[in-house]
Amino acid sequence: MQWSDEGLILSVRPHGETAAIVELLTATNGRHAGLVHGGRSRRLRPVLQLGNHVDVTWKARLSENLGHMALELRRGYAAEAMADATALAGLSTITTMARLLPEREPHASLYEVSLFVLSFIDDPSVWPALYARWELGLLEGLGFGLDLETCASTGTRDNLIYVSPRSGRAVSAEAGEPYKERLMTLPGFLRGGASSGEVTVDDVRDGLRLTGHFLEERVLTPAGQTMPDVRGRMIDLISRQKR
Repeated sequence: MQWSDEGLILSVRPHGETAAIVELLTATNGRHAGLVHGGRSRRLRPVLQLGNHVDVTWKARLSENLGHMALELRRGYAAEAMADATALAGLSTITTMARLLPEREPHASLYEVSLFVLSFIDDPSVWPALYARWELGLLEGLGFGLDLETCASTGTRDNLIYVSPRSGRAVSAEAGEPYKERLMTLPGFLRGGASSGEVTVDDVRDGLRLTGHFLEERVLTPAGQTMPDVRGRMIDLISRQKR
């Protein structure tokens, strides 16, 4: 068995004296792990950093085996984010949250969005909002996508400003007015279609509060897991940004 692909490094753990087991989010083979010989060497250490974009060739005798990986660096996102604590927290959050995806199940669209978010990791005015949209894609990939296109009560596409915390469906201002204390805020940049205007830090926080609720409610809690600390640290650092 052999395939070649590209991917983002999600985790690296030592194996024996010189090797490492590396987990990737690949473009066409999903979340996939493999053994990298010499993965702890000085030559490969800069390559095997979380979030780095790599080319990978995987080989194994049988498809169910761990297999061996050969990696070559495409772009070192880890080095680009290293000087900025907020960017580094964002990169670490992506690599951590992506590990919620089932192993070896392709998610080509989410992979492309991941690359898109990371391509802006040096621009704090852009990537936090992109990351919030990435979490919407993660929910979709896990089978728990939210319906933010039309109002759950009236079917209208206009003035959608709330989300039901139970159904995950959008609610218009008019329909939600009597129950607004029980509804979650839907920031404009997460609504269906393109959003106009500036995305504020408050908008990003509202977006991450929304996606975080459904990730906990539908994914983490049923699996006996809790939200990773790094995500909370990322939100805290984003909240300190001044626009």
